[in-house]
Amino acid sequence: MTEAPESAGPRAPHAPGTPCWVSLMTRSADAAEEFYGALFGWEFRPGPLGRPVRASLGGLEVAVIGQLPPDAGLSAAWTPYLASDDVDLTAERVRLSGGTVAVGPLDAGDNGRVAIAADPSGAVFGFCTAWTHPAPPRGGGPGLPAWNELRTASAVRVTTFYARVFDYEAEPPSAPDHITLRSGGRPVVALRGMGQALPRALGAHWLPHFEVTDTDATVQQVLESGGRLLEPAHDTPYGRVATVADPQGARFGVVRKIGTVPRPRG
Repeated sequence: MTEAPESAGPRAPHAPGTPCWVSLMTRSADAAEEFYGALFGWEFRPGPLGRPVRASLGGLEVAVIGQLPPDAGLSAAWTPYLASDDVDLTAERVRLSGGTVAVGPLDAGDNGRVAIAADPSGAVFGFCTAWTHPAPPRGGGPGLPAWNELRTASAVRVTTFYARVFDYEAEPPSAPDHITLRSGGRPVVALRGMGQALPRALGAHWLPHFEVTDTDATVQQVLESGGRLLEPAHDTPYGRVATVADPQGARFGVVRKIGTVPRPRG
């Protein structure tokens, strides 16, 4: 796990590989809006064609929520987008490094140029040029993205792939097969090798974490709203963390960072 990328005011160009966006593809976007609106206080506005919708908090755009085609046979999932100075070049690096480019590169309006790919372990991620809308303030805040973590069978095996694609520098492992990658001199994403503990049916996947004021209370709210608890709340050097799934099965983490005051329980 690692801290979320920091920025202030309008986004300046991101260092390559810095998480700059997150999107949810789900079977019922309406149900997802209701769930995440109640959980994080997000507000929503439709995109140019109605879907996908954009989620915002306090005037800051947080995420995109889109609807899966009914016959796609895909599971609901969150996908992080990583910054790229040149999406076409990054796509070529993905291919040459053993990954697969599934969508794009293509132009996406004010999102710039985007593509969606999978690393050699099958974990799906996107990459795009600089986002043009205001970014969360330094240090984030409740309801905003906190960090992104790749869960895979072996972190060591995919570290070289991400380093080649985004010029990351790897920190010494903080735990066996737990590797933090740096861009622009600071930590931006984490890779967590799970070995046989990685769910076989799920496979390698990226897991976004969102900041909350009270991890335990948020988990309870997720359960009361029809979601599931996947990893109970526990204390880490970064704060109190839990892994949950929304009612449609999309997985994400919640974290109360160290120094955050828990909200009163009702």
